[in-house]
Amino acid sequence: MTDALTKPEWAQSRREKENAARVAQGLKPKRRIMPWIILAVIVAGVVGFVVLRPAEAPVTEMTETGPVVMQVRQSETTTIAPETLRETVKVTGTLVPARQSDVASQASGRVMAVMVRPGEAVSEGDVLAQIDRAPLELQLNQQRATANATRAQLNSSEQSLTRTEELARQGLASPSTLDQARSSTEALRANLAALESAVESAELALSNATVKSPLDGVVSSRSVDTGQTVSAGTPLFTIVNLDEMEFDATASVTSSARVAPGQQVAIDVTGLDGQSFEGTVTRVNPVSLSGTRTVPIYVELSNEGGQLRGGMFATGHITVEQAEEAIAVPAAALREDAEGPFVLKLVDGTLERQEIEVVREWERGRLIEVTGLNTGDVIVSAPLSELEAGNAYTLVEG
Repeated sequence: MTDALTKPEWAQSRREKENAARVAQGLKPKRRIMPWIILAVIVAGVVGFVVLRPAEAPVTEMTETGPVVMQVRQSETTTIAPETLRETVKVTGTLVPARQSDVASQASGRVMAVMVRPGEAVSEGDVLAQIDRAPLELQLNQQRATANATRAQLNSSEQSLTRTEELARQGLASPSTLDQARSSTEALRANLAALESAVESAELALSNATVKSPLDGVVSSRSVDTGQTVSAGTPLFTIVNLDEMEFDATASVTSSARVAPGQQVAIDVTGLDGQSFEGTVTRVNPVSLSGTRTVPIYVELSNEGGQLRGGMFATGHITVEQAEEAIAVPAAALREDAEGPFVLKLVDGTLERQEIEVVREWERGRLIEVTGLNTGDVIVSAPLSELEAGNAYTLVEG
């Protein structure tokens, strides 16, 4: 029984009504063929895809025809040559003139003239300032006059003493008279000596009224002007000589233990890029600065070009140990296996294992001093882990 017979007529589709009529006439109902057609099309498409799909290229095994050639950049190699290896201690600090003088007044009085200004060059003996000489000249003249008068009295006393001594030998003068004459003469001599010292002091004070430069150099400061009254000891000028400089540096307490006078120092000055100055350690302070844990180091250096100025900041590297004509390789070039340390040496297109012996480290481990290599050997200096002894290589630029 078909579904059309079980459904009421109002619920049947047109196809179902037509099939019900055919059954009533004794005919077979029509079959659904569209789903079968769709299924047949799908199957045909799948079969056609499988049949017509292009065949995959056969996989063929690669056969090794020769050794793999590794590319090594020239920048990844190092040519061995003897060099000077240095162990250094870094110091920092400022530059100061090695010779400088604070010129103070040695006489009291009114400043009549000032001859120089800061920044001007002076020579030893040049007049810097003039203090009023008139009161000092008057004082000197008074001291000289007093000394001359006393000198005349002494001459007269000495002549009188000579006559008294002669009379005493003849018995015409008493011993007390002779003693009195001698005492008077000695007193005048002592008085004259004191007055002559006073004259010398007055002469010195007069000469000090002319303030002169004690050294060749440049005026770095001036603290006096014309008309000012000064007293002895008043600072007037500062003169610096820049021919020789001193590098006042500091090093850590630990590093300073390796620093000693006479060691060479390479100095780089801030603001003078590309230039390096050579100095020598002259002194090492035995005590660290309070609260800093650093030790003052004093370095002397020449300033022939006149480029250096007091107060410049600088960094120095003190050579505390060095080795001449040594063979060293970069730390990255060093390799090690069960047989010991070695490097890869470039020989006629093949990397060879070159056994070496480590002597010591330099520059805080950046360079390794070794034996077993010769001048002119070329080694791999980069940490290329893919390279092995026996590899073929080719050098490329870069």
